Amino acid sequence: MKAHFRLDTHPVAAAANVVQGDCYRITVLDAGLVRLEYSETGEFEDRASQMVVNRAFPPCAFTLKEGGGPDGVIEISTERLHLTYDGGDFTTQGLSVQAKGGFHSRDSVWRFGMGLPNLGGTARTLDDVDGAIPLEGGVMAFDGIAMVDDSSSVLLTDDGWIAPRRPGTLDLYVFAYGHDFRRALEVLYTLTGPTPLLPRYALGNWWSRYHPYSADEYLSLMDRFRDNGIPFSVAVIDMDWHLVDIDPRYGSGWTGYTWNTELFPDPAGFLRELHDRGLATSLNVHPAEGVHAHEAAYPALAKRMAIEPDSGAPVPFDPTDPEFLEAYFEELHHPLEEQGVDFWWLDWQQGGVTRVPGLDPLWLLNHFHFLDSGRAGRRPLTFSRYAGIGSHRYPIGFSGDTCITWESLDFQPYFTATASNAGYGWWSHDIGGHFKGYKDDELATRWVQLGVFSPVNRLHSGLNPFNTKEPWRFGPHAQRVMTEFLRMRHQLLPYLATMNVRAHEGSPIVEPMYYEHPDEPAAYTVPNQFMFGTELLVAPITSPADRETGLGRVKAWLPQGMWVDVFTGTRYRGGRTLYLHRDLDSIPVLARAGAIVPMVPADEIGGGTNPTSRIELRVFAGSDGEFTLVEDHDDQRWARTPITYDDSSGQVTVHEVQGEASTVPDDRTYETVLVGGGGDGGHDVQADVFRILDRAQMGFELKGEAFEVVRNSASAADAVMALQALDVAPNLLGAVAELLLAH
Repeated sequence: MKAHFRLDTHPVAAAANVVQGDCYRITVLDAGLVRLEYSETGEFEDRASQMVVNRAFPPCAFTLKEGGGPDGVIEISTERLHLTYDGGDFTTQGLSVQAKGGFHSRDSVWRFGMGLPNLGGTARTLDDVDGAIPLEGGVMAFDGIAMVDDSSSVLLTDDGWIAPRRPGTLDLYVFAYGHDFRRALEVLYTLTGPTPLLPRYALGNWWSRYHPYSADEYLSLMDRFRDNGIPFSVAVIDMDWHLVDIDPRYGSGWTGYTWNTELFPDPAGFLRELHDRGLATSLNVHPAEGVHAHEAAYPALAKRMAIEPDSGAPVPFDPTDPEFLEAYFEELHHPLEEQGVDFWWLDWQQGGVTRVPGLDPLWLLNHFHFLDSGRAGRRPLTFSRYAGIGSHRYPIGFSGDTCITWESLDFQPYFTATASNAGYGWWSHDIGGHFKGYKDDELATRWVQLGVFSPVNRLHSGLNPFNTKEPWRFGPHAQRVMTEFLRMRHQLLPYLATMNVRAHEGSPIVEPMYYEHPDEPAAYTVPNQFMFGTELLVAPITSPADRETGLGRVKAWLPQGMWVDVFTGTRYRGGRTLYLHRDLDSIPVLARAGAIVPMVPADEIGGGTNPTSRIELRVFAGSDGEFTLVEDHDDQRWARTPITYDDSSGQVTVHEVQGEASTVPDDRTYETVLVGGGGDGGHDVQADVFRILDRAQMGFELKGEAFEVVRNSASAADAVMALQALDVAPNLLGAVAELLLAH
């Protein structure tokens, strides 16, 4: 295999960490991580696997106690776990690991062959999903212990290729970190490799639609987006870029590598035009049907695979053949990349069976496509479905074809956040849903709002002339809000670029609330709420608005401290669970008091994603704060700019750039916007209550009485009690009480 296909691995564990017998090997990799191997032949595996690329952990302190006699019990203890093993076959009675740290002894024990409650991980795909589905496990559990089975994955060889496992072996990894979820994640990344840095363009808005565009139609659409002030940074072309209406003897038309020149008469010129508009480009591929004689690249590929081109015999898709795989890239993909393709969308899952036992073809393609994409020194990228723990090494994840329903939307925040428990941080969903379902302006708008605060914001829709996501295809209110949010995504690019680096260093951009607050029971009761980077708490609205108030609502839990709504400036006292209500113009996105969020000013938004000459610093009052802005041009020339905020003086200080100063534009200016200042967060609460009552679909007399109560009550609590006595509807009472009791 070519040198760029060889992943850097360190698979051999330190000898001091190993306890070995005739048929077992136990490796204490870390105080909370133990590898358990069983081999009938006594042969053990020191090669990397598709999941594990590093076992060269430093020597770990542990105590070993071995009982005498043939049935002697082995006990291994570290500061985080206690292992007990009878030395024979792995059995439920003979092998267990207990997590230390104050957990109930019955709940924190993993026994071989028995499952344990897990906080969940992610799933291979959401194809055809309408609501919730079961998730695979991650490495975190409320009871403090989790197990990952690596027994069936393939191995990576020193020359960059793959090999099957020896039969009759077990290879298990037990994570016993209690509620130290961040350490569990840190160790997972040490074991399986870091999350790569994304190219900056991947952080902006993506346009995707399954539709047979022509080049002129696609470029005209991009120009209309620009003229409407809607920025995009990635243009995805679905499968109709290639020939699909083909002779049935050549297959179904789903697989293809030859441009449809009736739609795209000048492919290189088309891609150049997209680049000129600041758009990176991805093409959709379904490789599984092989390469047939109608393809432009067929003669060259057939010769390389020792097939006579005049025979017309197809070149089978066999990714387990290294000669085919190299030819696949060099004859099919590289010429199209030379025309201007930036990365590939590997659609479909390519089946589940190959000639190599245990090999998932999806994983293999993800692995080699990602490595191949970085061969010319570019920041590598591929776009495909999830193929098990370790897949975070191959971003970005395509979650599949979901149904356009409220139930699908409601599942996605939880699904995205929980994926971090398996180390998988860069999901890209079909924002707005793919197919089936129904048109609903409110649903579409709420989905775009979630997308803006998702790892990747890719608008997409299926093959139906009525199913598309251009904002102007919806009503005026939805169009305005979608446009504002899509613009905000590009305003957030400086913040997102910094979080991209943080993700590479081990903290996914979307994290469940229990990462920071593992011992707060309430943190586990808001599965759809998450932290979006270090500064922002997001509680998306994923159900229809109440008819009477016109407001959507979501149950949220705010950690201790003061929190400031990014859109309204309303300040909320933390340390409690409450309902947050919003009209269609926003969703609850709250910043910690003292947070600093670097943004692109609204009048500077464009399709580009590089560091800009003006930065707007959104500063959220109520506490001192600091933030380090991290930037580069996808070239590793890092600039780090520390920024601090002193709440007592209101002073924001931008400190000297650390690192590569040339990355920051010479004429860079910083503009400060203070949010949430003043005793009431800068808001007239009575005016806000008036607006809620004014829009409510209810009797005028009751509106008047309710407003008089708010105006004349001695305290907010008195007002809430009086409104309750007026028999104000629960949703309306909740919305008014939220404002009255916010802080």
